[in-house]
Amino acid sequence: MVEKFFTPKEANQILPDVKKIVEEILSRAHEVPVPEERIKALMARLEDMGCYYKDLNFEIGLVDFPAIIHGQQALLCWRSDEPKVAWFHGYEDGYAGRRRVTQELVFS
Repeated sequence: MVEKFFTPKEANQILPDVKKIVEEILSRAHEVPVPEERIKALMARLEDMGCYYKDLNFEIGLVDFPAIIHGQQALLCWRSDEPKVAWFHGYEDGYAGRRRVTQELVFS
């Protein structure tokens, strides 16, 4: 059960902290041996913040933020090579269904 829904503005406000955690996840995932317990702990920190690490191949650093978009539950979607949270997709659509966040979704 999702406890928090983010607006694009709220997701971008916590993005600096999310970026630091994702950078550490990606760097530790490529260490030998892989520090699995530390990676799990970092993913748990993201979950405590209300978002979820989704890139289990540890290539693009993908994070989803639960949201309500057009009255439906959806996921704001951020990749570690993007400057801000600017995409979303439905729960059923997944990453392949990403669409740009439009101005009407950016709340003040």
